[in-house]
Amino acid sequence: MSSPPAPPVTEQVRRAPAAPRPEAAELREASRCLVADGEGRRVPFAALYREQKAIVVFVRSFLCYTCKEYVEDLAKVPRSYLQEANVRLIVIGQSSYHHIKPFCSLTGYTHEMYVDPQREIYKTLGMKRGEGNNASVQSPHVKSSVLLGSIKSMWRAMTGPAFDFQGDPAQQGGTLILGPGHPKPHLDYQSTE
Repeated sequence: MSSPPAPPVTEQVRRAPAAPRPEAAELREASRCLVADGEGRRVPFAALYREQKAIVVFVRSFLCYTCKEYVEDLAKVPRSYLQEANVRLIVIGQSSYHHIKPFCSLTGYTHEMYVDPQREIYKTLGMKRGEGNNASVQSPHVKSSVLLGSIKSMWRAMTGPAFDFQGDPAQQGGTLILGPGHPKPHLDYQSTE
């Protein structure tokens, strides 16, 4: 007998230290970059937020265990909440579009997901590369230890249909809130743990 699903995590762990807001020129440049959906259809990044406010979460890699566990929590956000708030919830990864459907299946994520395989938006918006975590507390989104999470990620890489790292494992992610009525986009960097 399965237990009822856990409630969504609503706790704010910490504020990212001095994450700069993207400049208007950077955002204009990023808006022209193309992202691909699970079928490989490419659309300009701006099309994701031009008509409706959007929370856009850039993840490190679809193999990253912290990203997987974070997206599992995002999957718990009821579609009705988003519709009521007139907000889109979008996850963007940095691998081939072929990895979107398996990752959604693995995490239970049913909202929108795209990829930026060349990391053009990541680079344009100044998302950092490199390992590191300056969080003073453990995120409630991360359930696995570093050792167990790393082993699970490696196992998924080795047993997946195509053995690859599904993106640059050193690329950091971030979250943007964009759209009409939100003139100053907010960028919040994700930590690696």
